Amino acid sequence: MKNIAILGLGVVGKGTADLLEANKALIERRIGEPVNIKYILDLRDFPGTPYENKVVHDFSVILNDSEVELVAETMGGAHPAFDYSLAALKAGKCVVTSNKEVVATFGEELLAAARENGVSYAFEASVGGGIPIIRPLVTDFIANKIVEISGILNGTTNYILTEMKTKGKSYADALSEAQAKGYAEKDPTADVEGIDTCRKICILTGLASGILPDAKKVKTVGISAVDGTDVKLLEKNGYAVKLLGRMKLCDTVPCLIVAPFVCGNNSPLAHVDDVFNGITVCGNTLGQTMFYGRGAGADPTASAVANDILSILKDGKTSFAPAFVSEKDGDVLSSELFACRRYVRTSMAKADVEALLGAVCDLGGAYITEKELSEAEFDKFADKFDSSLRVL
Repeated sequence: MKNIAILGLGVVGKGTADLLEANKALIERRIGEPVNIKYILDLRDFPGTPYENKVVHDFSVILNDSEVELVAETMGGAHPAFDYSLAALKAGKCVVTSNKEVVATFGEELLAAARENGVSYAFEASVGGGIPIIRPLVTDFIANKIVEISGILNGTTNYILTEMKTKGKSYADALSEAQAKGYAEKDPTADVEGIDTCRKICILTGLASGILPDAKKVKTVGISAVDGTDVKLLEKNGYAVKLLGRMKLCDTVPCLIVAPFVCGNNSPLAHVDDVFNGITVCGNTLGQTMFYGRGAGADPTASAVANDILSILKDGKTSFAPAFVSEKDGDVLSSELFACRRYVRTSMAKADVEALLGAVCDLGGAYITEKELSEAEFDKFADKFDSSLRVL
């Protein structure tokens, strides 16, 4: 029998426990022995539930039990989630998490602790919900240099932008509906201002390049200022607006940005709608590959947590061993050097726009540049336009 513990019986923790219980017979056949949830750490007691006799309130009970091989951290927040994870790894227990804040902030230290203690630290659920993206980056692209990643990494913002495009809703109305449906928190800042997306593109970049960027240094622009006028005009011309986390290699150095991007119909990301996520990864030999699926919610995220748990229990304590180091000076280019084409809406004549930005495509009241402009280059002219967006 394989004994595990779950830290936190919230949405993801309960979803994970429920999945492991519901598929118990199937799981036993697939890994060769039963998986037993021996403990659940939580402040609450959950009387009358199947888990009431498993609940403990003291993490040391789990830490000091040599029968517990693996800990699933589904608490959220930086602390005590990081502290418990590090202690478990040092005690020779594998750790699985859905916590992108901890991975993005402390990933180097936790992966190093895992290696030093002969265990695995796995975090498939930290990016893309139920979409398998972490393990493919580590294993399936091993022969490729990953030169670019572009991802719709937040289901809440994608739902809001989809409602603005397909139903003509204002940002405020679409956000209110997302909150009413449980897609957005009462305080949606981490989602709508791009913080969540930034953490996730940093994690993906760390796996792809070996360098974990400092999320606080990545230029991050949310969707709260996206104008419905632009969404409507772009939709009429065959474009969609998506909040993207993007990484491009410039020579061998990653450069990142998070912002709303205009995506043409020729981009698969333009067709990822509602609460779904989509991630394109470009390898220097393989070319572009796309990952698509449900990026949030109890069931998809619990599925990713459970898959990490079972993969480690089946394949061994050291079966997942990615590595990256935290950003140091010169490891990551400033976002001000990130270059892309630009969309601008203005009453200026086309000739006047081209005098500033070079040749443009006319959308009727708005323009898209033909050449790429870095953040620093475009910022010199940004205040001359009614609105602007980056173009994928």
